[in-house]
Amino acid sequence: MGFGEKRGTWYRGRYWIGQGALRTVQDADGKTVRFTTKREAAKAANDLEAKVREGKWRDPNAGKETFGEYVNRWYEEQELAASTMQNYKRHIEEHLLPAFEAKAISDIDRADIANWEKKERELSYAASSIKTWRGTLHTILADAVEEGLRDANPATKRRGRGKRAGRSRNRAPEKAVTDALGILLMSERAALLAGRDDEFVAMVLKGYTGMRWGEIVGLEKGFVRAQTLRIEWQLYELDSGELHRCPPKEDSYRDIDVMPWLLDLLAGHITRTKPQPCPCHGLTYVFRGLRESNHSVRQTGPKLVDVARLAGVSTGTVSNVLNRPATVAEETRVKVVTAMSELGYVRSGPAGAPAPHWRRNGFATWLFQPASTGWYPKKAPQEAHPVPVSAGPWPGLPVRGRNASGRAEACWLPIAKGLTPHGLRHTHKTVMEDLGTPPKLMDERLGHEDGSVQARYTHITAGMRRRLLKALTEQWEEALDVRFALNPRSAVGALDELLRTRL
Repeated sequence: MGFGEKRGTWYRGRYWIGQGALRTVQDADGKTVRFTTKREAAKAANDLEAKVREGKWRDPNAGKETFGEYVNRWYEEQELAASTMQNYKRHIEEHLLPAFEAKAISDIDRADIANWEKKERELSYAASSIKTWRGTLHTILADAVEEGLRDANPATKRRGRGKRAGRSRNRAPEKAVTDALGILLMSERAALLAGRDDEFVAMVLKGYTGMRWGEIVGLEKGFVRAQTLRIEWQLYELDSGELHRCPPKEDSYRDIDVMPWLLDLLAGHITRTKPQPCPCHGLTYVFRGLRESNHSVRQTGPKLVDVARLAGVSTGTVSNVLNRPATVAEETRVKVVTAMSELGYVRSGPAGAPAPHWRRNGFATWLFQPASTGWYPKKAPQEAHPVPVSAGPWPGLPVRGRNASGRAEACWLPIAKGLTPHGLRHTHKTVMEDLGTPPKLMDERLGHEDGSVQARYTHITAGMRRRLLKALTEQWEEALDVRFALNPRSAVGALDELLRTRL
């Protein structure tokens, strides 16, 4: 039982939180409450002791730990996929610590979070990104609530306020998609930009199977089979620069039915390139990184990832220190600057050896985007500009080197503005919908899972598979016919072989 204890002219309330552990009744600021009577003190103590027995009591001294201290402890306790840990680290270092690091866990309130969101919007971050970072903050504070460090989670979004207008402003734009001809033409352009056939084969494969980027890069030679591709692993690129071999997203192991012509395309690619085990994992992957050409080369000497590794931060944080130091917490900034000094890091160093694997950002920026839009992106000091090409043979060969734009005779028109590599996955789903493919087969092909009763009572038949492969083959043949009509030859060897069968 709680009790009142006389302290000169006033009383304090005392209650038990465990065997041999007494606590004093305190106010919100952590100061001892002074009662005028022993009865009042005992009543307050008894109320708190009842909360202890019900498991609802929270130590008033808890929550005084700073957000920076707590989040470091919290992060170390997580045991999640490497990709999730990387994302959490990036969100914390680049967006949460600069705003909340020195603030006590118990003192963070809705106003603090609202002000932080406002500042992030002023920095022109996308609403979807801010929502993601707030979600990470909500997860962290939810665990703090569970530990008894605070009573409620201030990052919880209030619902049911009656405001319906304006919601669409926060809705992400619909993903851009293309069609069979678009896949073919963009694949040809990407191969011309890279100077090899690998990109043509990979992009056609992605467009006609809906494989994720990591599944394409991580496709091992042994998983290309007689009629199917086995999705067993993916390569996920971490901020450290390491390509982490891990199971496919959400454990979406599956066999993808593949059309004979696509298997022939893959087999021809493997025969031509003779892939060897990579130095990273000692495994033989179907696709490899770019040769030392164009934008594919690496910097010699210490790189951004080396600085990030030594400082114990993400590459995004190092980038922020270089470009927007005011957004990085002072302690983190000092660690990064110290690491740069120790390594002798020089920004934008000379070119060196190529990567053994494709890098997602490099592929999307310097191959996929120019192939789909006809424009190279902005890279200081050069502004975004059209891809300069020769007038022939169609669709034109990229012109490179000094005064490339002045020597060019034409430029490419856009095929699918706004399309991303992941958009080819959306494209494949859209194509299957248009063909009337059963949902169960679409989910199997894309690695999705439908837990509904309807899905449980639906089954895939051999006829469904044959009809889908037949329809996809017809679309491919039609696209080749259109491409042949534009020009019966191609500078891309793999495509040229396909066109020559139509001569």
